[in-house]
Amino acid sequence: MRATSSVIVGRAAEIRLLDEALESAGQGAGRAVFLVGEAGIGKSRLAGESALRAYDRDMPVLRGRATSTGLVVPFRPLVEALSSRFRAAGAPDDPELQPYRPALAGLVPEWRAAAVAPGYAISLVELAEALLRLLAVLGRERGCLILLEDLHDSDTETIAVVEYLVDNLAELPVLLVGTLRPDPGPALDLALAAELRNTASLGELGPLDESAVRDMAAACLDAGPGEVPPAAHRHLAQWAGGNPYLVEVLLADLLDTGRLGRTDDGWRLAEQDGATVPAGAVRSWARRLDRLDEPVRELLLVAATLGGRFSVGALRAVTGLDDRALFAHLRSAFEVGIIAPDGAAHDHYTFRHALTADALRASLPPAEQAALARRAASAIEESAAELCGDQRQLVATLRLAAGDRVAASRQFAQVGRQMLDAGASGSAAVLLERARGLASDEERDEVTVQLAIAQAESGRLHEAAALLDDLPPAAAGSRAAEERAQAHTQVAWVATMAEQQEEAGRRIRAARTLLGAAPRPEQEAALAVVEGHLALLPEQDGGRSDPAVRDGEDGRGRREEAERSARSAALTAEQRGRPVVACQAWQLLAMLSRERGFDEADACLERMLAVAEEHRLALYRAEALVRLGTNAFMRTGGATRLEAARTAAHELGSLALLQTVDGLLAMQSVLGGRWDRAREIVERSVEASARLQNLSTHRYLLLVDATLAAHQGRARDQDRALVRFRRAGGEESMLVPLQRGLCQAVGALMGEDRQRAKAELDAALEWEREHPSFFYLSGRYGLGPLLRILDGEDAGREAYREALDSPGGQLAWNRMFLGLADAVLRGRDGDPDGALRAVERAGRAATVFPQAWHLALRLTAEAALADSWGDPVAWLRTAEEYFHEAGVTPVAGACRAVLRQAGVSVPQRRGGRERIPAGLRTAGVTPREYEVFVLLAQRPGNQQIAQSLCISPRTVEKHMASLMVKTGSADRAALCALSAECAQE
Repeated sequence: MRATSSVIVGRAAEIRLLDEALESAGQGAGRAVFLVGEAGIGKSRLAGESALRAYDRDMPVLRGRATSTGLVVPFRPLVEALSSRFRAAGAPDDPELQPYRPALAGLVPEWRAAAVAPGYAISLVELAEALLRLLAVLGRERGCLILLEDLHDSDTETIAVVEYLVDNLAELPVLLVGTLRPDPGPALDLALAAELRNTASLGELGPLDESAVRDMAAACLDAGPGEVPPAAHRHLAQWAGGNPYLVEVLLADLLDTGRLGRTDDGWRLAEQDGATVPAGAVRSWARRLDRLDEPVRELLLVAATLGGRFSVGALRAVTGLDDRALFAHLRSAFEVGIIAPDGAAHDHYTFRHALTADALRASLPPAEQAALARRAASAIEESAAELCGDQRQLVATLRLAAGDRVAASRQFAQVGRQMLDAGASGSAAVLLERARGLASDEERDEVTVQLAIAQAESGRLHEAAALLDDLPPAAAGSRAAEERAQAHTQVAWVATMAEQQEEAGRRIRAARTLLGAAPRPEQEAALAVVEGHLALLPEQDGGRSDPAVRDGEDGRGRREEAERSARSAALTAEQRGRPVVACQAWQLLAMLSRERGFDEADACLERMLAVAEEHRLALYRAEALVRLGTNAFMRTGGATRLEAARTAAHELGSLALLQTVDGLLAMQSVLGGRWDRAREIVERSVEASARLQNLSTHRYLLLVDATLAAHQGRARDQDRALVRFRRAGGEESMLVPLQRGLCQAVGALMGEDRQRAKAELDAALEWEREHPSFFYLSGRYGLGPLLRILDGEDAGREAYREALDSPGGQLAWNRMFLGLADAVLRGRDGDPDGALRAVERAGRAATVFPQAWHLALRLTAEAALADSWGDPVAWLRTAEEYFHEAGVTPVAGACRAVLRQAGVSVPQRRGGRERIPAGLRTAGVTPREYEVFVLLAQRPGNQQIAQSLCISPRTVEKHMASLMVKTGSADRAALCALSAECAQE
């Protein structure tokens, strides 16, 4: 007989915590709550109660549980949680989720068609960010609840994703509730750390007190106050220890044995002279088993041996029962409340509580447990020609239970290697760690090498290095030495990509020592590629090394040697069937050769693209397309190839690469004067890139934000954006030349401070002379020479000739400035026709850069006036009109001043503020905000306003928020009413 409580007792504080969290999530303030307690203490009941309360609020609920079988199954709780929602409601089709579908395809079966391309493994952070966006969409209207139970049994990938979610829920309508036991491990570490960071609340569930146990017993028996005998209460208090699960188990035992029963006079507990009380759940379950039919009892013991969750297929293989008998026995076990179908998999069952399987196994003597585990392992191995990962883990667990440590190690190691190849490096490391602890002395070193690679791939470089360093010596050139050298090389690549130069150098030296004096060509190629990429990283010694060393003969010699090695590595890798190394080598060659010209760099990238496509290397294909798109953007100013690269990154499913392309598209939009598009990209991607730890792209997006403000003449916004750029380490990155030349120098010109602009360009030039750089938009190859020539500097002509002869002079952005520099020189030398032709050529290069072109015309017009060539008055009028409409008052005012000096009549500009009513003008409403305000009288939506004013909906939102503050309006309705009142006046 089952004895379960229909109500939760003794948990008022925890229920209050969950209620408050649900309320906050519904209002857009997400958080995480972790319920921690021993097995059977009531964590799942509380989780279920929170789900019911969320349903009452019409909140979407997603519920998943980690496997309690000991198997490492990446993302199982997350897959089950999403399936629990989408199985009934269907997957959302919100367009906002389109970029994230490839990353989520492994968790959402409905999106498998959008799965990432073969050969690319989605990073954990990309997956976590995609899941965060999905939950935000699900909770947009009323909030969303995601329940993840038994996190102590979760794989490392799930824990990493949960940690990311917990740290980024604060401003989202999402409540995450996790349950776990207080066992030492990653899950408990996560919960405790999150509580310390104040990103999660911790509910520690202790035993029920005697009063709560009495209430629970009454609820289980549907008894009124005082109806349950005091002796029964004493029995439960003595043996259950305040554990709700054990209260139910012991009550069921009393009911099943007939000791507790209902009479005409109420509930009575029969005394048994000399009888013993079951010493906990083990004795209780043993007695319950004895009352079952023999076949059902045997089936349950086998099932318990397989774990808390078991498949029908495994059970059939071990028991040898046909389907009719098997399902009849399963149905009997279900009817007595011992097992239940697993909602996440149609062919699996679970024990109703994790303690049940443990108690059933413990009811057998140790020797019988081992024999049953051995029989089960053999049966599963014989049932399939090739075991899948889950089956191998189950066999390993059974072999270990049977006492065969070496066989268990081999199975764990095999699954670990498979997971490493599939990109699940965290789970691979867990399994390989298990295998290493069980391996024989002869096999331990081989497992250690694989474990080191898994640790490095999962970001634990220190642990990987320690494992490799602790290996015993191996003879140079031996098979063991070659395997270790390959591991050192792979760890060196990971360290290089993480910019950990010292560690990368140590691994390279170790690999070369192991390979001896004559490594095979493909081994040398792999090392040369890592060394070449390592050579491009900036110094990490905290200071600046001697420029003469970097840019002198020694520096050039090192770059030339790196290029020779990379070219040899590329050809060797292609010949020896190492396409990944070949792609890495061609990518390196493209960077090294760009200083000689874009044609050569593009040829390297086209070869990289061909190798990647031939060998179906999706990641390197996308990388090649992104770099080709970047070069095309720099040469022409157009974004066609960048848009194609973005499509490839989306198809690949790489959020990090997608953000990289978006950053480039945002900068292209800034240079092209498409301010709203640039701002929309930055706002969409800048915080997401920080969450993804995509640091280089995050810095670039912050610089784009500052450059956007600079090119619009918004000096204060530029300064604020640069503060964020510096805090993100921007001034210790390779972006300094762009910061100085493309952002701050142009910003100074927009403020009509030419001397400061030249100082910024000089600072950029000085930095580039001290650091190898492949940026050509820093002003060195365009704007800088023009300003020097305009100011009549002797160095201007030399800077101009140097820029013309460099690859940087090929860029459309720079050709515009260099063309005007040529025009100024020709006009100064008495060639007005040649000067005008030079302006026309510059204008053709400038068609995609309207803002920069008008700024350049404003600068050039003064020289044209002084030397009497061209049409400077028309140029100044055009520039004045452009900058007046753009709201860049200093440049517009300078244009008018030069026109007046030239004796030209210039009308007074009033800026549109005269149209703003006095009250609104006093409140600080700007002309653009007033345009939005006027439209509100008709109560349009943000999209309609955006279309009317040719701005983005996000910009409308900002104007709306500013208007509500400045006018004191409580909400949108009040602001619309005020607009209607002003319209009537």
